[in-house]
Amino acid sequence: MKTVTLAHGNGGAENQELISKVFYKAFKNDILTKSEDAAVIEDGNLAFTTDSFTVSPLFFNGADIGKLSICGTCNDLAMMGAKPKYLTCSVIIEEGFDFKSLEKIVNSMKKELEINGACVVSGDTKVVPKGSVDKIFINTTGIGEIQQKGISSNGITEDDVIIVSRDVGAHGATIFAAREGMQLSSNLKSDCASLYVQIKALIEAGVKITALRDATRGGVSAVLNEWANQSDVCIEVQESKIPVSDEVNGVCELLGFESLSLANEGTFVMALNKNEANKAIEVLKQFDNSKNATIIADVTKQYPKRVVLNSEWGTKRFLELPTGELLPRIC
Repeated sequence: MKTVTLAHGNGGAENQELISKVFYKAFKNDILTKSEDAAVIEDGNLAFTTDSFTVSPLFFNGADIGKLSICGTCNDLAMMGAKPKYLTCSVIIEEGFDFKSLEKIVNSMKKELEINGACVVSGDTKVVPKGSVDKIFINTTGIGEIQQKGISSNGITEDDVIIVSRDVGAHGATIFAAREGMQLSSNLKSDCASLYVQIKALIEAGVKITALRDATRGGVSAVLNEWANQSDVCIEVQESKIPVSDEVNGVCELLGFESLSLANEGTFVMALNKNEANKAIEVLKQFDNSKNATIIADVTKQYPKRVVLNSEWGTKRFLELPTGELLPRIC
């Protein structure tokens, strides 16, 4: 690595290389190297996370950068079994940005905060000269109260199966369509949504969760590869079980994308004991955002640290981490 490229922000192999060789090398500690969606602190009682949002375009079918910024941080807390409580909000605004657009973005944030039962308690605003930033960038940091302890992507075993909460790739496909001005006669829209309500229902139903991760940059493929590596297991995915909408399938076929590598903003992946799986799916199917939740993979020791994709025709291949500049500035 000599210079940073757009590929270093894609959530895939280059992104992991950047994080491990630069940031982890400098900041390494026991909490950080667990590589969870949020840090677990204060004797396991609190979750703490931060995220920055630079999506282009700012407004797209199903959401905008404001909704995305709250969902992104609150979902990272939820993935550690935590109820979102307190957020900070830092905004960098380009000179000349339209006030009506700013108000629309902030109102989207307000609405999503109410859904999560959280509030912004501190913030910062910077205005920079025209051309210094692309319209508006937002950073949100969150603290949440952990409701179920022990959720970790470092503890997945052969007793677990993998569930995906809904059809995959909708956010990435929507952003690409909006960015390229594709006029699609379909209902394609981002899956951007707050996920704590589903996680809360699972916890209240007594479902013991092994690991959770929202499949944002790099999609489900990145999540599964990270989990296989962290827990030293093989994750065997049944290709026929992966839920993909017709709209996303169409975009993937048209452009040569892999649906499992497309970003999501309201889809999570869950590992849990196989005996708990049917109960978890029953709970998830109560929600519109997870009506097609399904088991997509088993955990084995066949190829440790690798993800295997089993096709409908009896063939198999390794599902690798996404590489290259698939869709930069997706969130």
